[in-house]
Amino acid sequence: MHKKTRYTCAVISMILAWVVLQPNQVKGSQVLANNVYVLTIDGTINPIVYYRIKNSIATIKKKQGQCLILMMDTPGGLLISTRKIVQEILNSEIPIICYVAPRGAQCASAGTFIALSCHVVAMAPATNIGAAHPVSIGKEMDETMEKKIVNDTVSFIKSICRQTGRNEKWAEKAVRESISTPAEEAVKINVADFIANDIDELLNQIDKKEIKLASGKKVVLQTKSMHTEEIKEGFGEKLLNVIGDPTVAYLLMTIGILGIVIELSHPGFAVPGVVGTICLILSLFAFQTFTQSIAGVLLILTGLILLLAEIFAPGFGIFAIGGFIAMGLGTWLFLRSSQSENRTAAGMFMMLYTLLVILITALLLFIRKTRHRKITTGKEGIIGEYGKTLTDLNPEGTIYVHGEYWKATSAGEKIPANTKVKVKKIEGMTLVVEKEENQ
Repeated sequence: MHKKTRYTCAVISMILAWVVLQPNQVKGSQVLANNVYVLTIDGTINPIVYYRIKNSIATIKKKQGQCLILMMDTPGGLLISTRKIVQEILNSEIPIICYVAPRGAQCASAGTFIALSCHVVAMAPATNIGAAHPVSIGKEMDETMEKKIVNDTVSFIKSICRQTGRNEKWAEKAVRESISTPAEEAVKINVADFIANDIDELLNQIDKKEIKLASGKKVVLQTKSMHTEEIKEGFGEKLLNVIGDPTVAYLLMTIGILGIVIELSHPGFAVPGVVGTICLILSLFAFQTFTQSIAGVLLILTGLILLLAEIFAPGFGIFAIGGFIAMGLGTWLFLRSSQSENRTAAGMFMMLYTLLVILITALLLFIRKTRHRKITTGKEGIIGEYGKTLTDLNPEGTIYVHGEYWKATSAGEKIPANTKVKVKKIEGMTLVVEKEENQ
């Protein structure tokens, strides 16, 4: 690895550590008990949204928060992520309120399922909900498959409505016919509970409301004039949220496949293979083929393999850079996963990861330097060394080289004693030498 490449790897790795290891943060230095928490969802529904909701519910329960408000503005997303989110909400031990806001926002497709599963649904003026017909990404479904998926989705949304007591007929039409309903009408037909202009009005309207949880426990909300805490999204989660977008995920999968194909057809180029492997793993995570923990482990292993490849492959450090990026993303995905019990602080992450980058970089440099160092031991270490003849070589005689006495033979003319010679090769236990002109 060249000197400039070493510095580049270190800088990239430190920036990556700072970027992706930012934790979920709650505004304010202190979190008060029984506070109301607000989580904003303003994009597509994907695995990152699922993990954020799951982590938020667990955190609020631990901090004894009163309820979680999901401020929704979404065009839809992945059905598999939606199903997992609905499971979390229906089995939640704290009240979940869906608030379709701000004005002009939509709660379409996958967002409709999430909203209907919440304990309370509120909508801001000039918002709409519905249009939940399933679509495929990348290819058209045949008629039989589409009918099968639609029927399954209808059954899913109707089961949600039966659990929460909402309008089943409307929900079925939202899936089969893609109907979408404005806020005022949604309240009239028992899709939403009420209209709220802002968060303060929402808190006033749900005050004293009794909520029945999945466990059968009933809680009464005390939200009037209650302080709200916004659950912020770290920069790393924003980055992964972009990756989790179905369109971006499909693009990553395409890049991944093409990169690997190019690398296999033109081996040794390295860049397509490194980029393709990382993109493919991220896309499979985005489509939830892998869980967050498994994707993290795969990226860590990929990073280690790339770092090992850097030892043996000549080049400008592309394997090392790719390895550090893969390990950084993988470490964040694994240790910040909701399935992991070891949720280390971001500061500790950054310190350990930066230390790891420095140590591995130093190790790679040492190994590569050692591999290119001239051998100085054994028979191989004698070749190229200079010695002195003890007797005439005509053509055979004795020389002293490398701290040892050796039988030697001249590669050309006779060499007199006390002459400086250079070892050219070894034949058995005899050295072949030639006279060194620069005495």
